[in-house]
Amino acid sequence: MTLSSLLTRRGWFTTLFLTDMWERFSFYGMQAILILYAVAPPERGGLGLPVATAAALFGVYFGGVFLLALPGGWIGDRLLGERRAILWGGIVIALGHLVMALPTTAATAPGLVLIAAGTGLLKPNLTSLLSRFYNKDQAIQREAAISVFYMSIQISALLAPLVTGFLGETVNWHLGFGAASVGMAFGVIQFARGRRHFGEIGAEPVRPATLNERRRVFRATSLILLPVALVLTIDVATGAFSPEHVIIPLGLLIVLAAPVAFARLYRKPELDRGERRRLGAILWLFLPSALFWMLVGQSGSLLNIFAERHTDRSILGFVFPASWLQSATPLFVLVVAPVFALVWLRLGARFGVRGKFALGMCCAGTSFVLMAAATAASGQGVVSPLWLLSVFFLHACGELLLGPVGISTASDAAPPAYRGQLIGLWWLFSAMGMGLGSQAVRLADALPVPLYYAASGLAALVVAGVLAAFGGRISRTFGYTTAAGQAAPRALVEGGSR
Repeated sequence: MTLSSLLTRRGWFTTLFLTDMWERFSFYGMQAILILYAVAPPERGGLGLPVATAAALFGVYFGGVFLLALPGGWIGDRLLGERRAILWGGIVIALGHLVMALPTTAATAPGLVLIAAGTGLLKPNLTSLLSRFYNKDQAIQREAAISVFYMSIQISALLAPLVTGFLGETVNWHLGFGAASVGMAFGVIQFARGRRHFGEIGAEPVRPATLNERRRVFRATSLILLPVALVLTIDVATGAFSPEHVIIPLGLLIVLAAPVAFARLYRKPELDRGERRRLGAILWLFLPSALFWMLVGQSGSLLNIFAERHTDRSILGFVFPASWLQSATPLFVLVVAPVFALVWLRLGARFGVRGKFALGMCCAGTSFVLMAAATAASGQGVVSPLWLLSVFFLHACGELLLGPVGISTASDAAPPAYRGQLIGLWWLFSAMGMGLGSQAVRLADALPVPLYYAASGLAALVVAGVLAAFGGRISRTFGYTTAAGQAAPRALVEGGSR
């Protein structure tokens, strides 16, 4: 399989590729300007939040996006089917950005809630639908396809900050949010037109929920949401409301949700021994991924503030928007992704999941050690953008090592009826990392900033060392055989599937 064959496959691949590209345009367009909007003073149209609070808000919002991927996966698996979940998710995202485009700061909270809910519905189901076009004995080909699929993300992530950043920073923040809404609308239209290429795949839920199951979920959801809405209403009505009243409990919820959801899935009585063994093994990939996203997720928050306040952004007299540096990581990914995909196809079994994860954690750790040096140097004034460009290059390499491999491995580990939910769990552990990051950023105010970055980077390097030295279970469970064209994951050969 070549890269060109992936891109010129039947219309299903093109439809999913372009749908995801437009959805990611809206996502990364928001990421590029959200924290800058949050810290901007009210006279410049911003929320006027302190840096630590704004960074925590950023982490909780993006953690919430990942958190909602788990119920979003369940809805696709059990209620709507992946195709309808993707379509409705895209519509809700577009509405959320449209609300954010309204010229009032009061629209911020409802807009963010809609975007997070829609993304949680769309993202795991789109990834799950992509995986369904590959058989269980095509793990390496699927991994390479997901690497190419990452290119759709990076095209959008490259262009979105240039558009929304310029509009938001130089014209009006809400105009930037409006541009993100237009991008998502294109994604919805693209998907609606291309569904004819899917046949029956993803049209119906894999294991439809019974009426009793639906009622239980509705009752449980109501028991959670109604008290929260009541407390929040009282908080606002009494004039005691503060963003911290939402940020702190949401951050804790995001951190706790991942282990609780994993335990519930692991204890499902219908799972056999082989399926539980694969789930136990993938936990040792989910936990490092949480730390990875705790660090890399700060690209759009603390590192974006560093770009605005401590980086020399002048070129021939033109001072470019700080958010434009958010395009660096996707640019590097676009350059490196085809190389990574070709390398995985050529190496096959010779460089497995454990090695890729350990190397990805090394990239994240080293990037924060570099940030420690950059912040120390910035004490003497603004620094060269080459510091941040080096950091973002390492983030790109780390993301390519962990992202496609983690999603592909989660798809392998999943029992067929729970594929969407396990991919949702991948995003949920990413949310756990963002939730931890939303609290960890407060340490940047309490500690010397270079020490904060150095300690975070060293923690990631230690985890990389542990994976390299003691990750034998991962290699045994998710190693590849080399027979018949180096195709099948060993776990599937031994454990089978339901």
